Amino acid sequence: MGRISFSCLFPASWHFSLSSQVLPRLLVPFFRQLLLIGFVICLIGLVYLLFVSGKGHASWIREDNHFHRHLARVTDVDATDTSNPNLNFGLVVDCGSSGSRVFVYCWPRHNGNPHELLDIKQMRDQHRKPVVMKIKPGIAELAKTPEKASDYISPLLSFAALHIPKNKHQETPLYILCTAGMRILPDSQQEALLEDLRTDIPVHFNFLFSDSHVEVISGKQEGVYAWIGINFVLGRFDHVTTDQDDIVEVNVPGSDQQEALTRKRTAGVLDMGGVSTQIAYEVPKTVSFASPLQEEVGKNLLAEFNLGCDAHRTEHVYRVYVSTFLGFGGNAARQRYEENLRRNISAQNMLLGQHVGETADSALLDPCLPADLQDEIGPSTQKLHLRGTGDFDQCRQILQPYLNRTNETQTSLNGIYQPPIDYNNSQFYGFSEFYYCMEDVLRMGGDYNTSSYGHAAKSYCATQWKTLRQRFDSGSFASHADLHRLKYQCFKSAWMYEVLHSGFSFPTNYKNLKTALLVYDKEVQWTLGAILYRTRFLPLRDIQQETLKGFHSHWRHSFSFVNNHYLFLACFFVVFLSIMLYLLRLRRIHRRTAQRYSPSSVPWLEGGLGSPTIPINL
Repeated sequence: MGRISFSCLFPASWHFSLSSQVLPRLLVPFFRQLLLIGFVICLIGLVYLLFVSGKGHASWIREDNHFHRHLARVTDVDATDTSNPNLNFGLVVDCGSSGSRVFVYCWPRHNGNPHELLDIKQMRDQHRKPVVMKIKPGIAELAKTPEKASDYISPLLSFAALHIPKNKHQETPLYILCTAGMRILPDSQQEALLEDLRTDIPVHFNFLFSDSHVEVISGKQEGVYAWIGINFVLGRFDHVTTDQDDIVEVNVPGSDQQEALTRKRTAGVLDMGGVSTQIAYEVPKTVSFASPLQEEVGKNLLAEFNLGCDAHRTEHVYRVYVSTFLGFGGNAARQRYEENLRRNISAQNMLLGQHVGETADSALLDPCLPADLQDEIGPSTQKLHLRGTGDFDQCRQILQPYLNRTNETQTSLNGIYQPPIDYNNSQFYGFSEFYYCMEDVLRMGGDYNTSSYGHAAKSYCATQWKTLRQRFDSGSFASHADLHRLKYQCFKSAWMYEVLHSGFSFPTNYKNLKTALLVYDKEVQWTLGAILYRTRFLPLRDIQQETLKGFHSHWRHSFSFVNNHYLFLACFFVVFLSIMLYLLRLRRIHRRTAQRYSPSSVPWLEGGLGSPTIPINL
């Protein structure tokens, strides 16, 4: 009796055969319909299985990544395991105006995914303390003796060298970046100090150090680094989004793509110190300018950069606006205010023959000081006596001219260009004085609410100074709040309010400003952003190794029956489909044969005899 045999050597060796007597039965309409229905059901089941499994797997990956990101924030405070051979290290020396600090960072080997950045963290010693050391004074004090620059830096590098395994020194990058103190020096003095560092440091230390690793950075660079560091800690550069993430559409700078790129929304940064105020935020859309002069100024305030290791990928390309306003810090603004008071009252007294402010009895009324607070300003020979009235609203009005706003569109403090902010889809973090104004005395740091903040500030200003002193002595305010904070809290509250709403034009109903001192319980320095940006090409080596490793192991993993059940299902349905196609073809052959010949001329179809075995190998 003739038989038709089916066999498959992959993914497992098996075979079966059909008798030619059975075939005609399979070709009757009932069996054909049954097989067709079965095939459709199996196909639908396969599609459903792939869809559900794929979706569940992707969801699991997102949840797992989300869990690990939160876990990293906890383990971030653990002591760094320096015995780990896959751990890399990096150094950044911040040469500031009052002193210099060295920060030691570490990161594990890159996972080979070109979409992800290095996981850089601040190194912690065996006591779980950040590895950081500070020395005074600032390096700018050595302007007249530049040959001592390397001796000045050596204690910082020696300290760092003790914490990094010696066999890692040669591959540990070292960056020495100078800021405000060095910027005010003449170029010749700057270069003399930097040249001494370039020459002597490689002689005494074995770190990865080149001439380009030491420089004086601009305020714009410092602002960009701070923005990078804060958004990195917040996880805004991880573009695997979930339903809880806020997203934004971005017109990637320098890209030919017509469609906007959708990714996680980054956070803007507001930072008010004692001397200056700074704002930095991403500009997702292409900007326009009101005039050629504004365009020239605006382009100097916009930084476009790629944080990714591949210059051809655009997912980590950012356009960030950064502007620093000298003289707009809390203390500097108060100094400008007092100088203006002294100048105006002196001219008024001379013109009208008055003696306002010359004694405590004739004190000048100041709405920006708490009620009944007595204060003296100016040199000892020309003291001006002040007495606070604690009028928050009047203080705000008096401070508005100090913002130096202009009538030109798209401008902020000092008439400086400011790109539009999408206040409906943005988030900002306020640091330093933005936090101190809300927390130290008012005890409402965190989410900013204009109405609540204005009410609390108005209440504080109107409170009698004697009452405020009693509250201070009883410990009602923050532990680090001092009498200087109490005296000028009213002024700084009004100044912060005006800078935010009149200077930077934030609407009074803006809900997405958070004031903070720390991010996830960590003080984020601009040095984190600096090393993240300057080491952005390091993952290329690991990506190449992972690619080669993945290529060699791809076939072994892909064709494993145990590890990949999808492959087995695919093979099964290919075989099943082949059987169905063969049966249909056999049916057509049967019909043609039946039409050409009488049944007696093909006895093997009726008797099932005389047909050799027909092997079909798949």
